[in-house]
Amino acid sequence: MKRYGEHRFAGKLFVVEGIDGSGKSTQLMLLHQWLQAEGYGTVFSEWNSSPLVRDTTKRGKKKHMLTPATFSLIHATDFADRMEHNIIPLLKAGAVVLCDRYIYTAFARDVARGMDCRWVRELYGFAVKPTGAFYFRVPLEVAMKRLLDGRDGLSFTKPEWTWE
Repeated sequence: MKRYGEHRFAGKLFVVEGIDGSGKSTQLMLLHQWLQAEGYGTVFSEWNSSPLVRDTTKRGKKKHMLTPATFSLIHATDFADRMEHNIIPLLKAGAVVLCDRYIYTAFARDVARGMDCRWVRELYGFAVKPTGAFYFRVPLEVAMKRLLDGRDGLSFTKPEWTWE
């Protein structure tokens, strides 16, 4: 995998991070609409959306088969596929790429699951440095209210990994 680091592509890469219910999707949608109205070519990239591994991830989660390391490697594969086939070509073409979650999600999630932080950072070492990254911090009560108001409730499932 090619290492990009600081990109010099014509396009711009903006990333938003935050817990579910923090407003990431809403704000990205509004930014997307505004950028398009201003004449910019704008596209979304979402976490865990590569067709290469999407079905494998769903199956592994449903059957509770994923260890922390397996989960990390599958998500890194998803991200690498999206980076090489979507994000980089769009940046080269001059588009504005808006990412709902980026490598920072992997850093937090994988390390919380017990993976070595240096290993995780090296695993995602090929990622392009964003033009801007924003973390949406919101009180948990606000995020929970947004989630509960927008859904038929929360689903509580057994984690697909266990602590060893």
